[in-house]
Amino acid sequence: MWTYHSELLAKPVPRYTSYPTAMEFTGDVGAEDYLRALDRVEAATPISLYVHIPFCEQICWYCGCNTGAAGRRQRLADYLAALRAEIALVAKRLGGRGRVQRIAFGGGSPNAIAPVELVRLLDRILTVFDCHRPDISIELDPRGFDAEWALVLAAARVTRVSLGVQTFAPHVQQAIGRIQPLSHIERVVAGLRLRGIEAINFDLMYGLPGQTLDDLDATLDETIRLAPSRIALFGYAHLPDMIPRQRQIEEATLPDQRLRFEQAELGFHRLTAAGYASIGFDHFARDEDPLAIAAREGRVSRNFQGFTEDTAPVLLGFGASAISRFPDLLVQNEKRAGPYRDRVSEGRPPTARGVAVTDAERLRAAHICDLLCRGRTSVGKTWRMAARAALADYERRAIVEWAGNELVIRDEGLPYARHVAAQFDRVRGAIRPVDGL
Repeated sequence: MWTYHSELLAKPVPRYTSYPTAMEFTGDVGAEDYLRALDRVEAATPISLYVHIPFCEQICWYCGCNTGAAGRRQRLADYLAALRAEIALVAKRLGGRGRVQRIAFGGGSPNAIAPVELVRLLDRILTVFDCHRPDISIELDPRGFDAEWALVLAAARVTRVSLGVQTFAPHVQQAIGRIQPLSHIERVVAGLRLRGIEAINFDLMYGLPGQTLDDLDATLDETIRLAPSRIALFGYAHLPDMIPRQRQIEEATLPDQRLRFEQAELGFHRLTAAGYASIGFDHFARDEDPLAIAAREGRVSRNFQGFTEDTAPVLLGFGASAISRFPDLLVQNEKRAGPYRDRVSEGRPPTARGVAVTDAERLRAAHICDLLCRGRTSVGKTWRMAARAALADYERRAIVEWAGNELVIRDEGLPYARHVAAQFDRVRGAIRPVDGL
């Protein structure tokens, strides 16, 4: 059983899809830094691509993604033209260097565009980059999925589909502005499998308005029955001052901190008992899934899509707000679609901000990644004394333990993995090695 520590859970910590986090990005790092990083990519460097579609047919109230309504067709067409132009611009700069192994389409909802537009985007990528049968994944809003999309995804050799399920409880769906009956999700899953797409992810949420333990338990029942390859169980973050659409959710209907904790614990125990391997703190995968295999082999990594078996050192993000990652640099595109299009139309990268990653920050990032992905990290001599001091309270609470030079998150400490990792954060943590890095 997990132990509830209210004072720890009350302290917000980043999700660490990158380190340094996006909060440390500044305008001092920009397009020229990005171009120089592209120039340093070598011929055989593995590359992953992420393509952002910041549009949805319907906007859900809980959503914190950079997305808007897809109703204005000309705006959508202009954005897609800019997206294709950005892809061509970056490919020209690379000049054939780098080998694309993975392509991910995310959003928003990539199926807010017409299926033919997805084909055009994919064709552009496969034409201008060095690609040989890459793994292709796409996020889908089940409400906009039909037989035409199933045919197109199969023809495009899409290998993995992520479905935004969130919850099967009708009253919770009503409270978050996302109505999608269980029968529809069943048809989507069957349609994908009929076309040979077996790698299906479900995104679920806890902490939603009006959501009880029984609601989550029933959703988990149906999820286990439908047997997706992977499941992500995210906690809803209510930030109405930052995300205006969330103001449509009544704060008084949200589960309190204790109930959120119990929901996360219920999800963990139900899914692991059903045969899913626990990956990090909020992902689960069937034993035969590549992510579960990577976990057993110690190869899980973390990027802007969450826990992944993708270990490519370079991730190129395309589209408004997309983030690119290099070993020594993180950069983000302009978030607003209009200014994004303007920059691309001028023939320059739409990079707006970023951060250079020093050797010292890379070491911190490695500790954070190891703790979140493997539950342990080897702490060198110059860091060990500071780490033991900073984590003494966590050790006293039986959240962590030491095995020689390794810091280990105990099984009962899993809910606090990000809090432990945050101690290695230069900005938020308390660990300062003896050389002062």
